[in-house]
Amino acid sequence: MPLHHGHRKRDERPVSVNPFYGEANPVGDMTEAPSKHRLPDAPMAPTTAHQLVHDELMLDGNSRLNLATFVTTWMEPQAGELMAECRDKNMIDKDEYPRTAELERRCVAMLAHLWNAPDPEAAVGCSTTGSSEACMLAGMALKRRWARRNADRYPGRDARPNLVMGVNVQVCWEKFCAFWEVEARQVPMEGDRFHLDPQAAADLCDENTIGVVGILGSTFDGSYEPIADLCAALDALQERTGLDIPVHVDGASGAMIAPFLDEDLEWDFRLPRVASINTSGHKYGLVYPGVGWALWRDKEALPEELVFRVNYLGGDMPTFALNFSRPGAQVVAQYYTFLRLGREGFRLVQQSTRNVARGLAERIEALGDFELLTRGDELPVFAFTTAPDVEAYDVFDVSRRLRESGWLVPAYTFPANREDLSVLRVVCRNGFSVDLADLFLDDLDRLLPELRRQPHPMTRDRQAATGFHH
Repeated sequence: MPLHHGHRKRDERPVSVNPFYGEANPVGDMTEAPSKHRLPDAPMAPTTAHQLVHDELMLDGNSRLNLATFVTTWMEPQAGELMAECRDKNMIDKDEYPRTAELERRCVAMLAHLWNAPDPEAAVGCSTTGSSEACMLAGMALKRRWARRNADRYPGRDARPNLVMGVNVQVCWEKFCAFWEVEARQVPMEGDRFHLDPQAAADLCDENTIGVVGILGSTFDGSYEPIADLCAALDALQERTGLDIPVHVDGASGAMIAPFLDEDLEWDFRLPRVASINTSGHKYGLVYPGVGWALWRDKEALPEELVFRVNYLGGDMPTFALNFSRPGAQVVAQYYTFLRLGREGFRLVQQSTRNVARGLAERIEALGDFELLTRGDELPVFAFTTAPDVEAYDVFDVSRRLRESGWLVPAYTFPANREDLSVLRVVCRNGFSVDLADLFLDDLDRLLPELRRQPHPMTRDRQAATGFHH
């Protein structure tokens, strides 16, 4: 969440209010508009307050046209009704809301079966506010297990824990390392490899490595990291050195794609070295933000000392979370979606989304101005850049001009060792239909003649040109 600084003096001007917002008298209660940065002195009519907020929010982008975000932007009305019924329920009050707690437990069990836990009934897990919290919890478990194995030398000057990952990881992993004092060891990109290399990851491991993170669906280009090959490289490392390094799979997006569309791909608990998995229910789990899930293959993978048992409101409540109070609405919506779709429904929805991504990627490539890095055949996500002979404009120009039509498409530069590469990325989600894809392509095609006539790319500050949204 971004930090917000105090307002500047130029913002002292009170907001302008339409006189007709008054409840009965068009000018009643409108003698002085409220300040934007101080609590008003007196209450106002609910319709007035609602209209003021509503009008300002009109300036936000249209979430359905946001091709930057992985987060769900459309659900069925019935799901919205259930969420409205549960938004006043505090998820942490399991003794007060036992049925909501039961639905959470069922979701964990369903995911344990979906991800092929060796004994789904023995797998442990919890809901979170999203994948970022789930990753923090998984990282904490990895560190605590390592500390327990190395109790004879940690804490100590020569025992600084480290976590190995690709440079393409989501920023939450960098946060984890900073917050929990773990050294981040990152495998850089090389050439046309835009994610972690299994052998390079194994080479970075030593006796202080708490684990290796594999990404099932890189946010940079939508590609899967080779989790099975990573586990094989770590198996070989253990044979040579005796080091037993666990793997956490960050399946923020792919863990809700691969089980339905890539059933033969081994990436989950079928691999004995995979200790934990997380996903975002609010991404390809098809639920509005924010809900995530963290699962461990068995009780041994989650140290008991990390689980707190709280005597709260008359009940003994085990909890493992960074947050405490949060609404139960998203968990209920997740259960509704699991119940509503089942395996076959999820397969059809995810296949439709992948079909849209692949079809749109091919049509963009056919325009002739762009080269594809990925084609949407893993995550329904693809990245592309301008062709070598395109000199009049760059990806930042394309992103800026598409925004004029309402489309939010991120343009960004890749990290270390491939900072020369700047790309556009399109995330296709449920609700981004073939018709919307047609409209997007029409707008892009319409822009190209103008862009080709530019004397040179117009973006001066690439860092400020657009945000990179995970």
